[in-house]
Amino acid sequence: MPTTPCLIRIDSLDDERLDAYTRLTERELRCVLEPEKGIFIAESAKVIERAVDAGLTPVSFLMGERWVDQLMPLLERVTAAGNTEIPVFVASMELMEQLTGFTVTRGALAAFRRPAMPDAADFLHGIVAHAQGRPVRVCVLEGIVDHTNVGAIFRSAAALNVDGILVSPTCCDPLYRRAVRVSMGTVFQVPWCRLGSEARRWPHDGLATLHEAGFTCVAMALTDDSVSLDDPALASIERMAIFMGTEGAGLKASTIAGADLAVRIPMAHGVDSLNVAAASAVAFWQLCPHVDNAYHYRPGMFA
Repeated sequence: MPTTPCLIRIDSLDDERLDAYTRLTERELRCVLEPEKGIFIAESAKVIERAVDAGLTPVSFLMGERWVDQLMPLLERVTAAGNTEIPVFVASMELMEQLTGFTVTRGALAAFRRPAMPDAADFLHGIVAHAQGRPVRVCVLEGIVDHTNVGAIFRSAAALNVDGILVSPTCCDPLYRRAVRVSMGTVFQVPWCRLGSEARRWPHDGLATLHEAGFTCVAMALTDDSVSLDDPALASIERMAIFMGTEGAGLKASTIAGADLAVRIPMAHGVDSLNVAAASAVAFWQLCPHVDNAYHYRPGMFA
């Protein structure tokens, strides 16, 4: 099996083979073929490596010429796995600088096939089975539309041992280019799926799916009857779904009402809220088991 990557020199960003990187919008990337065969863009060597390590399928690579040597071992690994015809477009650093956002692309990009999304009930069943009796913690993102916050939440979830993330119908796409970049590729490490069929039925169908799977739904919210995050009773919950709300309004009133309990972060100096990414990190640290080098379940990986 050949292991030499297919390097293709690019002299113009007008080359139609680069449309995924230079012209297609995020919406067009998702629908460039039928939706289940859409693509997303990963930026920087670390993020690309984590996507490959997660078993995602690359479509092409685009990098500045000075990155070729550094990424060659990864490219050879991709080629050796049978992906012998995946193009690796190489451009001068001057040409790469013409790409919008070059300062954050770090000169290396890759297009990947979007993975198939598991059914939420199957997703939860797999996570519970993999836990083998230990406490399970998942996070539910309701209507969070800031891609930076979503990426930061995934990074905290990976670091602080969250078992999985579920996103509501109105939450932004975790595979959006900026969300992937901010997550530092941890969006490929923490398993996630969509929860709820459509916005008009949220949160009722989402709560029902979680309750049917045996999860206690915990709303992070300031209410008259909310309990403190450091309440020892929270540690005794075997399966917990931690609901995080939008950056401004927080969780919907119907979500809080449908949850099993509300939890607040105790704060000083009259501060009543934190940015949702910061709040998620505090909640994960307190509510999740402290395990070094935890191994996350990925749906389908044990089939």
